[in-house]
Amino acid sequence: AKMSVVNKSDERMRKFKNKGKDVDALRRQRVEVTVELRKAKKDEQIQKRRGISFSLVDENLAPGEDKTNEVSAGCSKIAEAVNGSNTKLQLQATQAARRILSRQKDPPINQIIELGIIPRLVEFLTRADNDTLQFEAAWALTNIASGTSDHTKAVVEANAIPALISLLSSPHMHISEQSVWALGNIAGDGPLYRDALINCSVIPPLLALVSPVGFLRNITWTLSNLCRNKNPYPPLNAMKKMLPVLLCLIEHEDKEIISDSCWAISYLTDGSNDRIQIVVDTGVLPRLVELMGSPALIILTPALRAVGNVVTGTDEQTQAAIDAGVLAVLPSLLRHAKPSIQKEAAWALSNIAAGPGQQIQQLITCGLLPPLVELLDKGDFKAQKEAVWAVANFTTGGTEEQVVQLVQSGVLKPLLNLLLAKDSKTILIILDTISNLFLTAEKLGETERLCLLVEELDGLEKIEALQTHDNNMVYRAALNIIEKYFSGEVCELLWFLL
Repeated sequence: AKMSVVNKSDERMRKFKNKGKDVDALRRQRVEVTVELRKAKKDEQIQKRRGISFSLVDENLAPGEDKTNEVSAGCSKIAEAVNGSNTKLQLQATQAARRILSRQKDPPINQIIELGIIPRLVEFLTRADNDTLQFEAAWALTNIASGTSDHTKAVVEANAIPALISLLSSPHMHISEQSVWALGNIAGDGPLYRDALINCSVIPPLLALVSPVGFLRNITWTLSNLCRNKNPYPPLNAMKKMLPVLLCLIEHEDKEIISDSCWAISYLTDGSNDRIQIVVDTGVLPRLVELMGSPALIILTPALRAVGNVVTGTDEQTQAAIDAGVLAVLPSLLRHAKPSIQKEAAWALSNIAAGPGQQIQQLITCGLLPPLVELLDKGDFKAQKEAVWAVANFTTGGTEEQVVQLVQSGVLKPLLNLLLAKDSKTILIILDTISNLFLTAEKLGETERLCLLVEELDGLEKIEALQTHDNNMVYRAALNIIEKYFSGEVCELLWFLL
């Protein structure tokens, strides 16, 4: 990207935006929001999935019998049969292993790994002459890979990846679907195995399955795991291969497929501006904005996340989201029943408010100020913090007229009330915002009027109280406002008027 010298006011205007200036402050915000959303989606889209069936061992035990000894005894028989040469016994043993691993509570994955049978199960994946054995082995390996990183590692180190990828082309749909599931679990473990899959050319055969087959939920979920994680990010060429297919999947009618497609795109936009641009260039933004209006939380959450990521980018990328209609959807999301949605919507708004005056004007025109003031007044504190950033950015980059409109919208009262918060960072941002408001008031010759307004709203009392704050920066910022605007001639005039 080209760099140019900018004057101080321009630099302040870009203070909180992803422009290379104070990027750390933005990144911290994004990390906080990400954690919040991960919690929100915990039940909707998980990294690993395990196939559940009832274990024959469990079914045959009477209440109160010791299941541990029974499983141990069963495991030793499984190992003996799997390592033997009788195909019929191999199949029965593999089925038994799969059933044990499919137990709903505490499957004994470690015990199965300790039997040393994983290499043999991987070998069974290549037995094209016995599709039932292939399927049972793939299911057992899927469940092993659904466990911890060490469990997944045991599967990968037995060279399962190439064998599972080759099964994507199996003539038997249930086998290729099971392979997709296993590969999804491996990809969900983290960037190391995600990239191992990509390097083994998993994407072309996976994408080839999208058109003719009906197990799109598993395919979409596996694709989302291939887009996931950012230390490092997925390779750009992999990203470009997957995006056209995700664009098709996001138009599907199935909620889970739409949800996982949105999560995939949200992962791909959670990065540098060049990555955001690749996604914007696909033309997917209008669809994402449409999905932000969905009543289904499993769709709304990742769609909002993806668009929120886009508006952390350049002014042009932010404008693309505005042109796609994001400002029309945000008011209802700022008033959403779920605090995590309010927070994410306010975070997106704060990044739009960090843009140039014309984008701030669009924000005003689309009626964003009333819900922003409501959120500052009555929202969940985490959402209020994001709303404070939005107001701060507004006062930093807005024109004098726009700042006046902000004050007229009633923002000052809830903003001053938040000076009672325990969070020093939030207090500092509010004090900085108050200073910005006074700078605008000075230019308009309205300093005394703003002083009166702050006093009437018990703001002066709150600012004065901050002079005893533990945080030295808070104390200095509060003192600076009092000395500059509430002492000497201004103060005398204020008391006279009162």
